[in-house]
Amino acid sequence: MKISGKILELTTGDITELDVDAVVNAANSRLILGGGVAGAIRSRGGPAIQRECDGIGGTPVGTAVITTGGNLKARHVIHAVGPRMGEGDEDRKLSSAVRSSLELARERRIGSVAFPAISAGIFGFPRERCARIMISTIIEYLASSRGSFPGRVLICLYDRETHDIFAEELERQLKKLEAD
Repeated sequence: MKISGKILELTTGDITELDVDAVVNAANSRLILGGGVAGAIRSRGGPAIQRECDGIGGTPVGTAVITTGGNLKARHVIHAVGPRMGEGDEDRKLSSAVRSSLELARERRIGSVAFPAISAGIFGFPRERCARIMISTIIEYLASSRGSFPGRVLICLYDRETHDIFAEELERQLKKLEAD
């Protein structure tokens, strides 16, 4: 779909294999590349990414930092720290992590960026709620941002069921936009 001349797409697969300028890592606040998306990024991207994360030291929940892409196809990794369920104020923190990632992409003039379902894995965030917050935040950002960066945003889901949840939410939000 197009929003103010920018593209928002959903895809299914391995985020580390995408041909984009930056991939977003669903990070923890200590920036330790453990399991899930972070583990896949570490495995494919090599040790340079973790070394750069170690140099940064950490970042609070709801924020994002950027590193090299190491051996990934993507030149950059944006490490977005989403909330864990039960810590409080989760919706605002997830939205903030997504917005911070998009801001970094704009500042660095990154043309294309791919997001996973942030916090929907081991952090326990319900996928439906994650889809609602991520999609609304991305649409709002793309509609209101000036300039052309990022020009393409992908949300890369790890399985068909999660993709279908995000696709239904995207369709729901598009209908709402058309009605307004």
